[in-house]
Amino acid sequence: MKTFSALFSGLALAGLAPVMFENAAMGQCGVEPCGQSCGPTYRLQYSTVYEERQVTAYKVEVDTVYQEKQVTSYRPVWETQTRERRYTVARPVFETSEREDRYTVLRPVTETRIEDRSYDVARNVYETQEREERYMVQRPVYETQEREERYMVQRPVYETSERDEYYTVAEPVTTYRAVQVDQGGYVDQTYCRPGAVHNRLAWQPSACVVDPLTGAAGYQRGGLAWVPMQAPSRVEVARVWQPNVVTQQVPETTMVARTVARKVPVQTCRLVNEEVVRKVPIQVCRMVQEEQVRRVPYTTCRQVVERVENKVPVQVCRMVPEEMVRKVPVTTCKMAYEERVEQEPVRVCRQVAVSETVRIPQCVERRVPVTYTYRVPRTIVAKIPLDPCGNDMVPIAVTPSPMSSPTMVVPPYSPASSPAPKLAPPPKPEDANTPPSLNPNDPIPGPIDENSPKSRAGGAPSTFAPSNDPQDNTK
Repeated sequence: MKTFSALFSGLALAGLAPVMFENAAMGQCGVEPCGQSCGPTYRLQYSTVYEERQVTAYKVEVDTVYQEKQVTSYRPVWETQTRERRYTVARPVFETSEREDRYTVLRPVTETRIEDRSYDVARNVYETQEREERYMVQRPVYETQEREERYMVQRPVYETSERDEYYTVAEPVTTYRAVQVDQGGYVDQTYCRPGAVHNRLAWQPSACVVDPLTGAAGYQRGGLAWVPMQAPSRVEVARVWQPNVVTQQVPETTMVARTVARKVPVQTCRLVNEEVVRKVPIQVCRMVQEEQVRRVPYTTCRQVVERVENKVPVQVCRMVPEEMVRKVPVTTCKMAYEERVEQEPVRVCRQVAVSETVRIPQCVERRVPVTYTYRVPRTIVAKIPLDPCGNDMVPIAVTPSPMSSPTMVVPPYSPASSPAPKLAPPPKPEDANTPPSLNPNDPIPGPIDENSPKSRAGGAPSTFAPSNDPQDNTK
């Protein structure tokens, strides 16, 4: 725990007006202090002060710098060369020779013979004779008679009447039709074309990656890797058609059919039935039977057999075997190998170096100083002396000067055994701009119970927990 002088020294450095109390010989309650040698009684008073501090931090700004670099690439160039190709071919060589082929043939030998092929012929002999034939015939006898014939005739009677005749005429009718007409034009339209994507080496920091095949997570160390970088976009102007649809009324003439009625004279014909009687001569035929005789010739046939002599010469062929000899040409083929040379065109790819200058974008970090002020809370513990009645002594305010040490007047305490409070040493000139700081190894004083005997006896207060004030947290 810090001493009383250290507490007052902290108050002086913070620029606060410490409040001290006078330890009177007699309290307000009128009770005289006891004559025994008892120590002074103090009360701990906690106060929070805020110190303003200026801190200069650096903000990172990234600028893109383009660096020109000569890049050599190789472009394939195809050339046609002629090469000799040697190969061996087998050429067939044909040789013709003759060999004797003996075979047996059957030679036909023809002989003539006479054969008797006589045969019998049956000849028909026809004879004509007559016979009488009696038969009955019916002879027609015609007679003429008259009879009355009544029949109906239709006599035409013509009448003239009128009827309505409807016919269709075409009349022109003009109508207007709404037509959408595009009266637009070409306008210039700008659009942004993204730049080409090139791969370049860039540093990749270490990170945890997931294998896309197995799904297992792993750690990947940092290193150089090919990263796709996109070139800056450029703005291009293109002529596009901007439509402007206008509605126009277009006249249209159409022929509309209209029905017209007119009176037409019509001559009708009606038929009137009328009975007519006439004498019709008719011829009646009646059949009269009559017997007649006639001579009917008839023919009879009888067969007569006759012998026909037929001597036929016959050619008889018999086959006689005979051995023949013939010359058969035989062609033999043997392969003769010879070497040939062929000029063959071959396409050869040659890599030609092409140098070009490319602009490589690089990100350059630039640190810009930024100054800001923040407040640091600090808790100050002051020991307030109490009179024998437990009341605070009368405070005597002392106002310290900005650069001088504070002056504090403490009234004398009656008991001789009470220790006199000591003042803190004056601050040095170089400590004027230095903010006060606490030793992190010192214990932090905490709240005490004012009614406890130990606190009244002047014992050391216990440590306390950090403040729950949200402003106490340092930035």
